[in-house]
Amino acid sequence: MAQLHTDVHHLASAPVVVGVDGPAADTALDWAVDLALRRDRELRIVHGLDLEGVHRRYGEHDPRVPMMLETLSARGTAVVQRAVRRVREARPGLRVSTELSESGPAGLLVGHSARAYRLILGHRSGHGLVGHLGSTVVTVAGHGQGAVVVVRPDSDDGHWVRTQGPVIVGIDGGPVSEAAVGATFEEASERGAELIAVHVWSDLDVGRFVGVFGKLGPVTDIGELEREILAERLAGWQEKYPEVTVDRRLYPTDPAATLQHWSESAQLVVVGSRGRGGFLGMLLGSTSNSLVQHARCPVMVVHPAEP
Repeated sequence: MAQLHTDVHHLASAPVVVGVDGPAADTALDWAVDLALRRDRELRIVHGLDLEGVHRRYGEHDPRVPMMLETLSARGTAVVQRAVRRVREARPGLRVSTELSESGPAGLLVGHSARAYRLILGHRSGHGLVGHLGSTVVTVAGHGQGAVVVVRPDSDDGHWVRTQGPVIVGIDGGPVSEAAVGATFEEASERGAELIAVHVWSDLDVGRFVGVFGKLGPVTDIGELEREILAERLAGWQEKYPEVTVDRRLYPTDPAATLQHWSESAQLVVVGSRGRGGFLGMLLGSTSNSLVQHARCPVMVVHPAEP
C-alpha cells in the first residue's frame, strides 16, 4: 500500500521563521509578522552566531577568541531581544518564539526550512545573517526546503513591499516549477490577489517539449504550442482554486528581465528553485539569482517536496 505524503510545511504547528540581524532585517521581520498574523501561525525569530566560524578563522588558542565569542553572544542576544520588542509593540497577541544558536546563519536557516511554513530572510550588502548575496541568501535560497522568501528593504526612491498588486509566477516546461505554481495559487487565494502566470520561452527549447506534447500535431506555431504548455501546467490548480483570477502571459525570451519588470507592480514574485534548461538553471540559477538581487518586491523561491 502506498504511503501518503505528509506536507510538513502546512501542518498547523509549522511556524513562519525569520532570520534577524539587527535593523537591516526589519523589513523582512515586519513582512514575516504580517504573514504569521494573517495565516494564524507562530512566528519564530532566529539568529545564528557562527561561533564555530570564529574558531576556524582564529584557531582554538588565539587569546582574542574568548572575548570575541562573548561579544558575539552579547550582540546576538541584543539582536533577538530587539526583534521581539519590535514584534510585541506592533502585534502584542502574536505567538512568538526565539532561537539564538551557536551555528552559522546559513546552516541554521536551511535546517529550519525543513519544517517551516515559510522561511523569511532579508537581503542587504555587507555581512552577517542577511549578508551579501554570495553567502547566506544564495545558500539558503538554493539549499533550503519548502518556500524561502527573500525580502529586500525599501529603496530611497520607492516602496518594494506592498499589499496590493498581483502575485506573479514564473513557469517553465519542467516538473520542478509545479511546487512554485501551487504555492502561487495558495498565495493569490490568501491575499485575494490576481495571479499572473509568466511563461518565457525560446525556440531553442521547443524540441524538448515535442515528445510530451506530440499529440498536438505538427508544430506550425511555436506560440500556440507554448500556450498549450502553459494551459496544461495551470489546469489542475485552477480547478482547485476557482476563486483565483488568472492572467496568462507569454514572452519569447529573457525571463529575468521579464519577471523583474513585473516585480515593479507585484506584491510577490514566485519562482522554482531550479528549472530545466535555461529558465532557472540548476540549483539557484541565473533568473532566481537576478530576482533575489534586483526584484522590486519580495521573491519566493519554492523547492519541490523531498521524496
